[in-house]
Amino acid sequence: MFRVEKHPILKVEERPKVKFYFDGREYLAFENEIISSALFANGIQIFSYHFKDGSPQGMFCANGQCAQCTVIADGIPVKSCMTRIKEGMIIQTLNGVPNLPAINFTPERFEPIKRLKTDVLIIGGGPAGITAAIELGSLGIKVLIVDDKHRLGGKLVLQTHSFFGTVADCYAGTRGIDIATKLEEELKRFPTIEVLLNTLAVGVFGDGFVGVIKGDEYILIHPQKILVACGAREKALAFPGCDLPGVYGAGAFQTLVNRDLIKPSQKLFIVGGGNVGLITGYHALQAGVNVVGLIEAMPQVGGYKVHADKLKRLGVPIWTSHTILSANGKDKAESVTIGQVDEKFVLVKGTEKTFAADTVLIAVGLNPVDELYSQAKKLGIEVYKAGDAYEIAEASAAIFNGKIMGRRIAKALGKDVFMPEDWEEKWEILKSKPGKTYPLEIGSFPSGIFPIIRCTEEIPCDPCITICPKDMIKLAGDNVLGIPIVTKDECTGCTLCVSICPGLAITLVDLRKEGETGFVFVPFELLETQVKVGDEVEAVDEDGGSLGKAKVVRIMNRKVQDRTLLVKLEVPKKLATKVAGFSVKGGSASGGKVQPQEISQHLKKIEPPLEDESIICRCERVKAKEIRKLIKEGVRDLNQLKVLRCGMGACGGKTCESLILKLYKEEGIDLCDVTLFTQRPLEAEVSAKMLSGMR
Repeated sequence: MFRVEKHPILKVEERPKVKFYFDGREYLAFENEIISSALFANGIQIFSYHFKDGSPQGMFCANGQCAQCTVIADGIPVKSCMTRIKEGMIIQTLNGVPNLPAINFTPERFEPIKRLKTDVLIIGGGPAGITAAIELGSLGIKVLIVDDKHRLGGKLVLQTHSFFGTVADCYAGTRGIDIATKLEEELKRFPTIEVLLNTLAVGVFGDGFVGVIKGDEYILIHPQKILVACGAREKALAFPGCDLPGVYGAGAFQTLVNRDLIKPSQKLFIVGGGNVGLITGYHALQAGVNVVGLIEAMPQVGGYKVHADKLKRLGVPIWTSHTILSANGKDKAESVTIGQVDEKFVLVKGTEKTFAADTVLIAVGLNPVDELYSQAKKLGIEVYKAGDAYEIAEASAAIFNGKIMGRRIAKALGKDVFMPEDWEEKWEILKSKPGKTYPLEIGSFPSGIFPIIRCTEEIPCDPCITICPKDMIKLAGDNVLGIPIVTKDECTGCTLCVSICPGLAITLVDLRKEGETGFVFVPFELLETQVKVGDEVEAVDEDGGSLGKAKVVRIMNRKVQDRTLLVKLEVPKKLATKVAGFSVKGGSASGGKVQPQEISQHLKKIEPPLEDESIICRCERVKAKEIRKLIKEGVRDLNQLKVLRCGMGACGGKTCESLILKLYKEEGIDLCDVTLFTQRPLEAEVSAKMLSGMR
C-alpha cells in the first residue's frame, strides 16, 4: 500500500527482505533499506515523542541535517534517515529522554587515528563536486571525495525529469538520474581520484586536518586544498502545525518517492512555487500521489512556467498570492488551511480555505550547507566552495560551476590550465532566474506538419534546437535564454523535439489528412496503462481547460524517446494547434487531470491557531512568542536565546537561525545589529569514543 509498485520512469525491482521490530511489532523491510523509509513503507510516520511536551515528531529533511527523525535502534539513538536497517533490528520510538546503555568499565583498546593525505579534498559528491574532481583528475591531481550517501550524484539521484540548460555544457535533455550515472562513470576514468562513500565530514581544524566519520571509524584527512560542495538544506517555515508529522521538506519527499520508491501520501499539499515545489508536485503525480494544490505567496510562481503548466494540465490548482495559515491534526497532518494575501503579504480576511491533506510539503527555498567552508576560512585554510554551497541555483549551473572551481584549484596548485573566456558568462546564464514571458505565437499553418512550441519564457534551454535534423528551430536573441522559434517549414514529423523537451512544452500537429480532422502528438510521462489506442479522451489546452473530445490513434515508445511516450490524438483541425495534452477517465496523460475534482474540495472552515504558537526551534520546541519576548527586551545576540535552549539542539541552530532572523526583521530590527549563533567546532554528533581512537 505504501510502496510504489509501478513507475513511468524508474525501474521497480524486487529485493531481498529482512525482518525488523518496531515498538514490539514485527515488520518487513528491504535489505539495507534506510530506517525512515522502511518505517514509511509500513505506514509509520511518528518516530518519537518530544521530551519537553510529549508532542509527536516525524521526519523533516531526510538528509541528516536535523534530528527530528531520531529513533532508538538496537539501544542507540540514531537519525533514522541516515541509518540502514539490519536483519532483526529492534527499533523503538524515542519517547522523552532515552536511557543510555550501561557503561562498560572493562579496559579498552586505543589505536592511532587513521590519517590520510591528498592534494584536494572535495566534501560532497553531488554534481559540482564530481565535475570539479573530473577537471582535477584529468590533470593528474590527487583528489579525495567524501560523501555521506551510499552513492555519488547528490540530488541528481532524485530527479526523474529531463534537465534544462545546454546540451554541450550540462547534459540538457537528459534525466537527472541518468546524469548522475554518466558523471559517476566519467569519474572512474581517472586513477588519481578516490571516493569515500557513507562518510560524513564533521570538522575542519587549525592544523589543516579535516575530520570525517566512516562507519565506526574516525579519520583525519590533510589536504592541500579543500572544496566544499555539500549542496543545500531546505528552509523551514514557521506556522501553526509546522511541526506535525506529515509536514516536511520537498527534498525529503523526493528521497522517499524517487530514491526509495515509497508512496508516503494519499493527499499532498505543496507550499512554494519555485522549481523545487513544482517539480516535486510532478514527481508525486508520477508516483500515483494525488496533489491537492500548490500555493505561492508571490503574485507569480518563481519556478519555470513550463513546470507550472505541466501541473495545470494535470489538473493541479495553483494559487498565487496565497500563504499557509496552519497545518491541522492531532498526531499528524490531516488538513491544511490557506488564505490569500495582499501586495504587502497581509492576509485578506474571508479568503481562508481548508483542504484535506495528509502531507504538507515545504518548498520555500534552500540555504547553502557551507559551515565547513566558514570554519576553514576562519582558520586561514585555503578553501573553495561550489554548487549550492556557493550559490543556490539549478543543478545544471552546479555542474558548470564545479568545472570552473576545479580549474581554479588546479591553477592554485601550480598547474598550467586554460580557463575559456566564456565560461563565467555561461555560468551566469545557467544560474539565471526566469526572464520575460512572451505571448504564444503559433503562426498560420493551414496544412502540413509542424511543431507548436509553448516555451515562451526566457530560461536557459537548448535541446530542441540541437536535435532537429532539419535545423528548423532557432533561439531568438544572442544566447541560450532566447525563446525557441520555428524558422522554416521543413518538418519531417520525426517527433524528436517533442520527446526531448524538458518542459514537455512541444506538441507536433499533423494537418496533412484530407477532411475536418487532424492529428496531434502529445508527450506522456505518466503510467502507460492509463491510456490505450482507441480511447476517447478529453483534449485540454495549456492551462488544462477542456477543448472537447479526442481519439487516441497511436502510442509511440521508442528508445530514442527516453521513456517519454508520445500519444497521437485525432482532433478537429480547428483545435489542433490549441491542444497541449489530454485527460482520461480515472487517470491522466501529459496534459490531463490526475485526481477526481473532489480531491481539491474545501472542508468546513477551521480557525487557525495563533501564529505566536508556531514552533521556531524544532529541536527544543521553542515558540515564536518566547523569542519575540526576548527580542523586545533588547536581546540582539542569538547566543543569548540559549536561555530558552533555542539553537542548542542536535541541528546546532541550522534549522531555526533563518526563522529567528525573520522574527527580528518583523520587529523592525536591523540584522546588522544581530549576532549570529556561534558555530560549533563539530558539524555533527561524534562519540567521544570515536574521537579518542578507542576500539
